[in-house]
Amino acid sequence: MESEKKHNWRTRLHEIIYEADTPAGKLFDVILLIAILASIIFVMLESVSSIDAKYHTVLNIGEWIITILFTIEYIMRVITVNKPLKYITSFYGIIDLLSTIPKYLSFLFVGSQALVTLRALRLLRVFRILKLARYLGASNQLKESIIASRVKILVFLFAVLVSSVIFGTIMYLVEGEENGFTNIPKSVYWCIVTLTTVGFGDIAPQTALGQFITTIIMILGYGIIAVPTGIVSAEYARSVNKAAKNEGQKELEHSHHKEIKEVHTNSQCCINCLAEKHQDDAIYCHKCGCKLHHD
Repeated sequence: MESEKKHNWRTRLHEIIYEADTPAGKLFDVILLIAILASIIFVMLESVSSIDAKYHTVLNIGEWIITILFTIEYIMRVITVNKPLKYITSFYGIIDLLSTIPKYLSFLFVGSQALVTLRALRLLRVFRILKLARYLGASNQLKESIIASRVKILVFLFAVLVSSVIFGTIMYLVEGEENGFTNIPKSVYWCIVTLTTVGFGDIAPQTALGQFITTIIMILGYGIIAVPTGIVSAEYARSVNKAAKNEGQKELEHSHHKEIKEVHTNSQCCINCLAEKHQDDAIYCHKCGCKLHHD
């Protein structure tokens, strides 16, 4: 009887901490995200010397309170799963640990508390709360198009890099050190900035020939920007045409809605192996067979 109560207690706490389908689970995650945002704001404000000089004690106390809360949360996440090492070595487990220890490290290393900005990575949990996974079905074709285009894009980027080295070297020879092109790496940096149409303005050509070459580079930049978009668009159109041939034009028109319906949006997390992405009506874990919910 006592072991059953303990099991029910751990199961209930697990559902609150790891899942977002219940009101308690949603509330827990919302509070967690608010605490993460507050912690990041505290660190950012602490980096402003004028604000830190006036409110250092308040910011420090607030950060310690949040750090202690995160420590308790991390411990609860460990004790509510059947295989704690599975969580500790998981992506979220590592992020949770890294976002908790920086404040403690400040006792040993000055300035290490700034690492708490790693907590921004924990905001990835918002995907569970807002159930943004429902839109993943509609993005599958785009993802497949990008994957199919990766070789072409890599070749394109390599060509851009080679062009930047060539033009950068030419500008180094044309402009010289007296005009700010002190070495080839710096000239290549300038070429990349110009080619991408960013143009910081920290280095600018002074000679007529250098300005003419710069004009050519900038015009090329506008054309280059459109190339990756065209590559991905072509692959996307190809995947759409393929889907039309396989499923028919009528089914293609409704594929967007169909994909959304087929994506299961629950946040059920197995207490045994931490597996996710279960079907909405699932009773047992699709990975280890453990029962998802215990009455």
